[in-house]
Amino acid sequence: MTYELFYWDGIPGRGEFVRLALEQAGADYIDVARTEGGMGRMMAMMKGKAGTFTPFAPPFLKDGDVVVSHVANILLYLGGRLGLAPKDEAGRLEANGLQLTITDFVGEIHDVHHPIGVSLYYHEQRDEALRRAENFRDERLPKFLGYFERTLGNGEGQVHAVGGALTYVDLSLFHLLEGLRYAFPKAMQAAEPDYPLLAALNVQVRELPRIKAYFASKRRLAFNEEGIFRHYPELDLPSG
Repeated sequence: MTYELFYWDGIPGRGEFVRLALEQAGADYIDVARTEGGMGRMMAMMKGKAGTFTPFAPPFLKDGDVVVSHVANILLYLGGRLGLAPKDEAGRLEANGLQLTITDFVGEIHDVHHPIGVSLYYHEQRDEALRRAENFRDERLPKFLGYFERTLGNGEGQVHAVGGALTYVDLSLFHLLEGLRYAFPKAMQAAEPDYPLLAALNVQVRELPRIKAYFASKRRLAFNEEGIFRHYPELDLPSG
């Protein structure tokens, strides 16, 4: 059965964490909002007009009669089905815990450019964002990246977050690093030497044949200033 992924069109955002798992597994899926009438279907489900579970916000996944919301929850559901999760319960819980920590970090990344309110434009909270960005670069970025670096282990030349095989957590860490490089290029250039395993994992995932094919396709959406990872030069390391 074809999976249906519901997420905003035009931005990779949180939906990309799910897309990467689906793409790497070679799963049959539809990015619903990018199809004719798809946005209407998504909004109807969010308004409880579809006769199914009502998600609060995208991303959510529909698998037949099953509707699953939230990135970590979706990946927990898909992981075993796509062969991208440990087979033992302890491993699955470890993977879910790491994904939830990624979720926490993504929330903090978003709040750098929107520290006051999501309904306000960036320029309406720019002063607060500048202060938030300094704290993020100095404290939160190294705290989270340092944690993820410590979770990674080498095995037979490969780097993985959980066990000795590729999981959805590895794919999510790849997207996380890609997004941070886009949003904070100077800060990441300065920081990355401290996280060699994360950098190695990023290269490793990028070279996966299905991920390479995805990046070369029209399905892959570019980062932009409408998503979670936004590049505002003034929020990056100052020049000089």
